[in-house]
Amino acid sequence: MRFSSLTRTRRGRVLLATVPTVAALVLVGGGVAQGVVPISMAVSGQQFKISADKLDGTGFSQYAGVGAEVADAGKDAKQHPAAIANIAEAKLYDLCQSVKTPFGPTLLISAGTNPDKPVQASGLQIGMDNLSGDATFNAIRIGVDASTVKTAAKGSVHDFAMDSDSITIDNLEQVAWTTQAAVFKLTDLKLGINMEGKECF
Repeated sequence: MRFSSLTRTRRGRVLLATVPTVAALVLVGGGVAQGVVPISMAVSGQQFKISADKLDGTGFSQYAGVGAEVADAGKDAKQHPAAIANIAEAKLYDLCQSVKTPFGPTLLISAGTNPDKPVQASGLQIGMDNLSGDATFNAIRIGVDASTVKTAAKGSVHDFAMDSDSITIDNLEQVAWTTQAAVFKLTDLKLGINMEGKECF
């Protein structure tokens, strides 16, 4: 099954912590010397790209919601329609994340390049604009009420949703507003600035 450009709707909501991108990356970078970095983080404020050769997950749901930009001083945060995806436990192989800076260069993160040591995430939630890849679902339910999905995080009553016991996505590419996880364990972490503005895709 292949899908892209997940449908946006105005309904649904999700509580997301907003941490400036650069500050979050500095926090992650502080553990580079240790090789394996268990962290709890939320990144918000602008769109960013994530790609992976493969994602294996258990406990999946997807429904409509919103992502939020970091607010200007004294102003409310801007809201963006988004597809909210929840995965209870996830493994990502050859993960790449890229964030464009206001000055042109790109902040690049890579991890999980060793097939025997993928990136691991618990309580993963992503607010995205679009996603593409080759997906396989196990025990999928399509068209359920978003307030009744099997994951801990749920959507609004009467909103359209889907869930499944497990999900595998090969050649994952997505553009997101927000990502948060209870724990994000990045093996073989590399972080750097690409002056030419290279992105994951």
